[in-house]
Amino acid sequence: MSNGKPKIIKDYDKLPVEIQEKIKLEYPYGFSDYLIRFTNKEGLIVSALPFETEDRYYMVRMTVGEAIKIVEDDDDFDDDGLLKEAIKTEYETKYTEEMEELEEEMNQLEDEEDSYDDDVVEDDDDDEDD
Repeated sequence: MSNGKPKIIKDYDKLPVEIQEKIKLEYPYGFSDYLIRFTNKEGLIVSALPFETEDRYYMVRMTVGEAIKIVEDDDDFDDDGLLKEAIKTEYETKYTEEMEELEEEMNQLEDEEDSYDDDVVEDDDDDEDD
């Protein structure tokens, strides 16, 4: 699930716009059907929308009613609560390019690691007396 990533519990409206846009791509049919419930550190049961990025695991705090209202009030969604195709395409293009750049950087790092691996020499000598 979160693989040791920092866990962030935050209200939707307090998230950076970039994260909100990525959440919309992840949940283009609205949020209310994807809420989960958990007990917070005060022992209260709360609902939240799970969302994971490359470096963080978010629990976006909202009730079912708030989830519905967020979508209703957001111009990126149509009257049926679906992410508009033009918006979806715009965000996919925007974040696909970003992901491709990250993947390219990761590939370069892996290539550098591979070249280091070629230089490693294992010592199989068991310290035997000759």
